[in-house]
Amino acid sequence: MVERFEKKFAEKCGTAHAVCVNSGTSALHLSLLAMGAKADDEIIIPSYVCTALLNAVSYIGAVPVVVDIDPATLNIDPDHVKKSITSRTKAVIAPHMFGLPADMSALLESGIPVIEDCAQAVGGTIDEKPVGTAGHLAIFSFYATKVMTTGEGGMVVSDSRELIDGVRDLREYDEKGDFKIRYNYKMTDVQAAIGLSQLEKLDGFIAKRRSIADAYYKAFETFNIVLPPRDTGHIFFRYVLSMDGDPERIIRELLAKGIGSARPVYKPLHRYFSSNGCPNADTAWDRSLSLPIYPSLSQEDAERVADVFADVYNHNNK
Repeated sequence: MVERFEKKFAEKCGTAHAVCVNSGTSALHLSLLAMGAKADDEIIIPSYVCTALLNAVSYIGAVPVVVDIDPATLNIDPDHVKKSITSRTKAVIAPHMFGLPADMSALLESGIPVIEDCAQAVGGTIDEKPVGTAGHLAIFSFYATKVMTTGEGGMVVSDSRELIDGVRDLREYDEKGDFKIRYNYKMTDVQAAIGLSQLEKLDGFIAKRRSIADAYYKAFETFNIVLPPRDTGHIFFRYVLSMDGDPERIIRELLAKGIGSARPVYKPLHRYFSSNGCPNADTAWDRSLSLPIYPSLSQEDAERVADVFADVYNHNNK
């Protein structure tokens, strides 16, 4: 089942090869190792993202270089990346945040290898090509809250046989002819069977997400808030709004009315180091929240979310 899932997923992504692993973080860890990253190498990552990237870089003893984001897209800013490149830079990890593809063409101009983090963007496209095909390697996450799920799980894809063979070798340590540090990062056949089923439904999942996003766009088009960029490759893993006022207060008031919402990122990474070097990430954290958007959300419920949010927002901005 694992081999079948790998084959089907590679076909869906338009890549030559795919390797299943047990989580998206494991996928990042093994991708870095397969690329030859080692202690004291520098890996460029954005601040406005979950700590999986920070952990994966730290697992190998490399140095995380945390850069700012583009305020319009909330993705890693290519200009900040270029300014942060040194002789020790080994790779850039570029997440497609909340389902919106990052500017891969600008990121690749530097000549530094790029790992696409597609944990939130499976099924998305860049210039009509699937996300995961632009970088040197790409990783996916199939955690329970992701676009498609295997409960826990992840995937590495690439057109490079050498890189994929490296990931596959490091994924498990049993029955090897030599000894080096390898990992128990395998996916089970049960998880892969779930993944195959989910993969067949992926297009429908994304169509429903886009339908809900369209309803939100229509509901909020006259509001003084910043809506997500309209991009044909966007799959809307999150529907992220940016506005004046305190997101925490609005989140609490929405919850009191039965609507779950949240800050889309728990904490910008640069704040773990008491750094002030990422003002756009700070602004995004200060002003943003995400509204419910998932395939089983009915159109009626989406309309209720929009109505309740409008009431709460207007009450807080009189």
